[in-house]
Amino acid sequence: MKAVVPAAGEGTRLGTLTDERPKPLVEVAGRPILTHCFERLAGFDVNELVVVVGYRGEEIGEYYGHSFENIPINYVHQRERLGLAHAISRAEERIDGEFLVYNGDNVLSGNLGEVIEAQRSGADATLLVDRVTREEARETGVLDVDDDGRVRRIVEKPAEPPSTLVTTGVYGLSPEIFDACRRIEPSDRGEYELADALTLLIEAGRRVEVVELEGWRVNVNTPADVERAERLLAEED
Repeated sequence: MKAVVPAAGEGTRLGTLTDERPKPLVEVAGRPILTHCFERLAGFDVNELVVVVGYRGEEIGEYYGHSFENIPINYVHQRERLGLAHAISRAEERIDGEFLVYNGDNVLSGNLGEVIEAQRSGADATLLVDRVTREEARETGVLDVDDDGRVRRIVEKPAEPPSTLVTTGVYGLSPEIFDACRRIEPSDRGEYELADALTLLIEAGRRVEVVELEGWRVNVNTPADVERAERLLAEED
């Protein structure tokens, strides 16, 4: 299975940590964020890394070259950062079947294998999700679920979250997602939201699975996130 790793962000909230490097190369516990992503993926049956680069993307290419632990790396460019759905769409030509998406600013320890298993069982999309505070839910994609736990829709950064169950930046997807990405309109933020594309799949009756995270995740956006990720990694050792 191939893995698409969006890594085009600038990382302005990381302050001086990104003065001399792109966000994916900011170090956490002595290794770039992107290395932590690749290491997690290398532990599963991933046979190609498709890395979506943008801001200072040439530095990422120079750092990693064309393979990581014998897994081929191919780079695609997102010249305008227009949202996660747009980033994933840039990788379409490299994808020929079921694939993973693993956001390149995630440091994560958990049950990634369950996402792969669910996706291989015939799901059109499999979401690795986590339960957070209501305040945290306002900053990410939130699942709206019915009384039986079925996902009705996904809302990106809502002022009033319909739940505290959120996406984590890890998805198993089928190629059906590319057509859904083409059909959505930009959000009020001017971005093409993956949440909207996934909602189209749900509304069309496609099979969308949910796997709850068993472990921990840090979406690295600030220096405080770097410190928290380092603390959690140290606890694993």
